[in-house]
Amino acid sequence: MLVADAFLDLVLGSSCVGCHRPGRPLCRRCTAALPRHGLERASSGSPEGLAPTYVMGDYDDLLKALVIAHKERRVLALARPLGGLLAGAVTAALTAQDVDPAAPVVLVPVPSRRRVVRGRGHDPTLVMTRLAAQALLGAGRPVLVGRLLRLRSGVADQAGLDADQRAANLSGSMAVDGHAVRRLGHRMPQAHLVVCDDVVTTGATLRETRRAMAAVGAEVLAAACVAATRRRHRRELR
Repeated sequence: MLVADAFLDLVLGSSCVGCHRPGRPLCRRCTAALPRHGLERASSGSPEGLAPTYVMGDYDDLLKALVIAHKERRVLALARPLGGLLAGAVTAALTAQDVDPAAPVVLVPVPSRRRVVRGRGHDPTLVMTRLAAQALLGAGRPVLVGRLLRLRSGVADQAGLDADQRAANLSGSMAVDGHAVRRLGHRMPQAHLVVCDDVVTTGATLRETRRAMAAVGAEVLAAACVAATRRRHRRELR
């Protein structure tokens, strides 16, 4: 056991969310096991109007443990590795869509309900998106985060809803700040928009983000998420 891990376990009582080894919230072995290549989520069975969507793997095992621990248990140290994974999904999207490496990119986080953010004490998707932008900037990509989307009132919790119920719940649920989009257009007129979220389930949320953006004349290039529920075959991008 590394001395640093032993110290963290003694002081914080922490352990790896992947293998439960005492010490860091994500040990070196599990860090090395994280996926390195983005996956295109196949469109078969996805709702009509869904932008091309890219993830780093199935919402299972280590990826699921990371997302839940960060989102629900506030293991904030996991934000950076999750941001790195999200950056990988964005990179897969930009590569697949043949975007010039010098072209500006705007990452648009999917908004969370204010009540949920207050209850959790943080906004995990926003934090991950900002850290993904930092990682991409470090790799030489001109990237910024644009908080363009907002949720209208009346949206219920998605947990436990099937695909049709999710679609109905989210229909017309999002709006875009048109002034913010215009300001962004003046600042980065050729920017590519990539919507970011932690997990894609049925695709209803991502479809709604694309509809809301299109309503103000903003085209979404792709969506990027850390993981996708295991619903259908996907093709790995290399």
